[in-house]
Amino acid sequence: MTILLAVSGWDLQPWLARLHALLPGREIVTPETIGDRAAVDYALSWRHPSGALADLPNLKAIFSLGAGVDHVFHDSGLPDVPIVRVVDADLRDRMSEWVVLHALIHLRQQRMYDWQQDQQIWDEDIDQPAAADIRVGILGLGALGADAARKLATIGFDVAGWSRSPRDVETIACFHGADGLEAMLARTDILVALLPLTPQTRGILNAALFAKLATDGRLGGPILLNAGRGGLQVEADILAALDTGVLKAASLDVFEVEPLPKASPLWRHPRVTISPHNAAVSTPDAIVRYIADQIAAYERGEKLRNVVDRATGY
Repeated sequence: MTILLAVSGWDLQPWLARLHALLPGREIVTPETIGDRAAVDYALSWRHPSGALADLPNLKAIFSLGAGVDHVFHDSGLPDVPIVRVVDADLRDRMSEWVVLHALIHLRQQRMYDWQQDQQIWDEDIDQPAAADIRVGILGLGALGADAARKLATIGFDVAGWSRSPRDVETIACFHGADGLEAMLARTDILVALLPLTPQTRGILNAALFAKLATDGRLGGPILLNAGRGGLQVEADILAALDTGVLKAASLDVFEVEPLPKASPLWRHPRVTISPHNAAVSTPDAIVRYIADQIAAYERGEKLRNVVDRATGY
């Protein structure tokens, strides 16, 4: 039995090492080394080249190597087999760490203190609201969004979340649908975007949405955190909102084009904090173990878990 590792932009060696260790007896191939295409049972994808998964007559499933699956759908010739999302505690916890970190950076005015340190300014009078004074709104209440919501609430933030369809997350005010989105935005000081990228969510972080955020909060203006997908945001609108005061600040881990072009004004904007799409890194140890467990269960006759609904894209 053969597993195809179809990946662009990553160092393959750690992945190959873990696959050989956790799936002994399987042949592991890449698009460049594949021989008998009929022997391939499973494909592991991260931004695989278009057509790399074609002509695999015995393919049983495609596993995404990241939390998102929009990269898989870029291939117009995708085989009609189940596509499996990664729902892994390591990836989930890393995402929540990033969200909590940046919520606290903005709560505690850390960027301002960094500037004061650089300028050797001692100013004790900057407003320091408590977490309970700050209303956080999370776009997306899947495994990542729900976990981030719980951890923010544990710190003391006033947390709400929104999803397309109804969700129930304990201790979190949950909104859904178009009316629910408007209501949540109106009570949000820090907006966290953890939505999947679909035709419906592409470009959702735009001027019209920013204008609906709360303007009466303790932070002096709404703040955007996006660690979801770069396609969710309209970067020209983010920059305009920052320059006009509609947004006070933004922390961005994902971008319309990656790597972020050197010419992008986001790099040097004083109110933007950037990380290089590493909020929730897909590590070989955790992800390959998840996939190996899934394959073993499937071959025992159990159903695959976390299968993507192709109609909704997640």
